[in-house]
Amino acid sequence: MELRTDQTLIAKWIKKGARVLDLGCGDGALLSNLQTNKDVSGYGIEIDENNIVKCIEKGVNVIQTDLDAGLSQFDNKIFDYVIMTQTLQAIYYPEKLLTEMTRVGNEAIVTFPNMAHWRCRLQLALGGHMPKSKTLPYEWYNTPNIHLCSLDDFEDLCIKKNIKTIERATVDRAHQFSFGMNIFPNLLGEVAIYRFKCE
Repeated sequence: MELRTDQTLIAKWIKKGARVLDLGCGDGALLSNLQTNKDVSGYGIEIDENNIVKCIEKGVNVIQTDLDAGLSQFDNKIFDYVIMTQTLQAIYYPEKLLTEMTRVGNEAIVTFPNMAHWRCRLQLALGGHMPKSKTLPYEWYNTPNIHLCSLDDFEDLCIKKNIKTIERATVDRAHQFSFGMNIFPNLLGEVAIYRFKCE
């Protein structure tokens, strides 16, 4: 199965033979790819039953649980990497989960939609409505996204939690890179990708 550009970047950051925990792993595509191409071992965590079936079909070890319950079932530093793609904004207590990710993993990787992207700013400023886009396609009343943030917001939280950013990248709604996003990531990046660890 072909990965999105952001997932391909994440796969490049993962060392061969690593132990990986994939939070909100969806259908297991990323973890399956890592098992095949990087010989990783580990688990996915997912709450949706349909996605759990898809993970099992791909040979991905998956645990059904709610991420807001935390990661207390895992010991400290048991994983090399803890990954969470496009899920952070749907968590009730993201700051607690980030702490848990750095507790059970040596490094962590998250991706999330950037609320400070210029299209979002323009819709709010000129239209007076909550922004909608391909990365944020829901209405304000039916969105699963409860904690939207910008790159600057995320980095401020990392400072407060003594979390050190190792690498950062941004992609557009088609999950592609551009030169402009390197210069103005908070303005032009639609999806943020962070690799970090506890200082």
